[in-house]
Amino acid sequence: MASMTYRAALNEALREEMERDPDVFLMGEEVAEYDGAYKVSKGLLDEFGERRVVDSPISELGFGGLGVGAAMAGLRPVIEFMTFNFAFLAIDQVINAAAKMYYMSNGQFPMPVVFRGPTGAALQLSAQHSQACETYYAHAPGCKVVTPATPADAKGLLKASIRDDDPVAFMEGELLYNFKGEVPEDDDFVIPLGKAEVKREGADVSIITHGKMLHVALQAANKLEEDGVEAEVLDLRTVRPLDVDAILETVKKTNRAVYLEEGWSFLGVGAQVVTLIQEEAFDWLDAPVLRVTQADVPMPYAKNLEQLAKPNADRVVDACNKVLYR
Repeated sequence: MASMTYRAALNEALREEMERDPDVFLMGEEVAEYDGAYKVSKGLLDEFGERRVVDSPISELGFGGLGVGAAMAGLRPVIEFMTFNFAFLAIDQVINAAAKMYYMSNGQFPMPVVFRGPTGAALQLSAQHSQACETYYAHAPGCKVVTPATPADAKGLLKASIRDDDPVAFMEGELLYNFKGEVPEDDDFVIPLGKAEVKREGADVSIITHGKMLHVALQAANKLEEDGVEAEVLDLRTVRPLDVDAILETVKKTNRAVYLEEGWSFLGVGAQVVTLIQEEAFDWLDAPVLRVTQADVPMPYAKNLEQLAKPNADRVVDACNKVLYR
């Protein structure tokens, strides 16, 4: 195992997949000369040249569409959005073109394209640059949505996404790029899409989550442990497809569940998971499933209001205590 940052793990995944397959290329704003807005593509231009690491104009709709066309032509593009907030400008290409092309062409056109970049709130970027975008893309059949929370998951899931023949919205945590963790030293380390992972074992209550909220969930579990409560933390890793078996297994084990997500509650990922649990594991529940989400407002700019709007460990602890009737 090697210790590296989330950023370095993504860089390593890109480098290894570009070495492995000459059809893989990277395109986006500032990915080449500037080494990427978050330095994820550092060194790739020097190594692979300007035909495979391509700086684009500031036009998400334009270069998103180029990625769709390249995938139809047999290449494997990785399209970097500086943030998924900007990717709303290209959502027509992702949802109306990429996600539907295989179906509408009767299987003639696989769509091996990855749309990647940061999602969610950072620090005081205000309402238009702080949105958790998973739900928008997970809603459409044909598009996979991946949300890694650790360096190991970032590497293994990005490699799997690049190799996948379906379009993938690969959503990175903007505050995770400097986060360090252990990553297997294996240039063929791949994590299958649609496989959740228990990040902490527990017996009393399940905290189910995805993306960078994993770290909030683990903080909450540590606080609960101080009070004698063993919380299990399940990281979905992939929002679509969902690992249904893993969700049901943890609920049947603890009989209580809390869903934690960075997005808004209305029609959120947690709403889908709660519906699944109600339909498939109702008889195992000893309490209603609760959700912890961002406040139902555009993200404020003021630091104190931003902190109030974001999910935090104390709110997760309170939700867990409620389902435990404590």
